[in-house]
Amino acid sequence: MYFLHEQMKAGNLPKHPVFVDSPLAVNATEVFKLHPECYDEDAVEFQIKTGDMLGAGCCTYIRSVEESKALHRRRNPCTIISASGMCEAGRIRHHLKNGITKSKNTVLIPGFQAQHTLGRRLADGAERVNIFHRSYRVRAEVIQIHGFSAHADQADLMRMVKPLASSVGRVFLVHGEPDQSGTLADLMRQAGFADVTLAERGQRVEF
Repeated sequence: MYFLHEQMKAGNLPKHPVFVDSPLAVNATEVFKLHPECYDEDAVEFQIKTGDMLGAGCCTYIRSVEESKALHRRRNPCTIISASGMCEAGRIRHHLKNGITKSKNTVLIPGFQAQHTLGRRLADGAERVNIFHRSYRVRAEVIQIHGFSAHADQADLMRMVKPLASSVGRVFLVHGEPDQSGTLADLMRQAGFADVTLAERGQRVEF
């Protein structure tokens, strides 16, 4: 929301309504607004300039299901920021069902999508997808960008876990794609972790 607002203010994006459709995101945004002491210099300056860097007249925050459904009846251009869960959970599925077949729409995926998820299938260019047990043809433009991901990368993870190498008995890597997890496991073994396992779906482990 901050970047959309910033770009509209600068004239790089046309001013248009933005809807944040996710009760959890609304709650998180309220927490951000309660702590301006944590803003960096640019954010403080933008906050002073706009009075509300996370909206100020161009954004509507939505909680109720009724308000969310009402977005499907809109005919004028708008941006909907919706709960994701790799497009597997939350209100995003309803918005995709409503808009994925329309060529005038854009689905912007701002981050990593795990294998075997609806978000990944869309990012990989699927021509048809299943949503709520029905098949839909993808006519909307789908774009994926990676600049908003907040995941730690390999170097960050190694920096965090290295001090534990001598005190940890067993390590289970339970997240990430197999080739990347395998590389991380090798690095952890080289760093002194004696027992590193790549967890598998359905695997049982006795402690």
